[in-house]
Amino acid sequence: MGSSLITLHGKDFQPYLSAIQLAEAVENLAARINVDYADRQPLFVVVLTGGFMFASDLLKYITLPCEVVFIRVSSYEGTESSGMVKEVLGLREEVQGRDLIIVEDIVDTGTTMHHLVPKLQSQGPASVAIATLFFKPESLRHELTLNYVAKEIPNDFVVGYGLDYDGLGRNLPDVYVAV
Repeated sequence: MGSSLITLHGKDFQPYLSAIQLAEAVENLAARINVDYADRQPLFVVVLTGGFMFASDLLKYITLPCEVVFIRVSSYEGTESSGMVKEVLGLREEVQGRDLIIVEDIVDTGTTMHHLVPKLQSQGPASVAIATLFFKPESLRHELTLNYVAKEIPNDFVVGYGLDYDGLGRNLPDVYVAV
């Protein structure tokens, strides 16, 4: 990981977590899922766009028979949560009786999961779990059960590894924090 600042939309970010640190956290989280779902065939519901890189790496370590689907919701504008969830692409697969694992890049206010979990539960799955790369406990505004958290982080604005600042930074292999 480089030691230099990066600038996105005129805002500076410094290195925070390396690709190696992220890989270790993701592998550890996958190992827990493999144990917990050993006798099941989960359906991973990946929340786009931010969750794509985390989901890709997570699924490389999943040794279970599983399926993957993608949905797209959004509650961000710039660096602040808008508090509004805009569903862009919905779930088309049958989820009744299935074990669902929602794969999210970051849970901060919890607005997205607060909206999404009841919607999924209303379709009669056997279970719904949440797996998130990052969790910001200081930002949480909704009561949620986060079953799998790769890393808790402070209430800082981060980019990279799928996370963006107004569209930029998702492609970075490391995570950077705003300065």
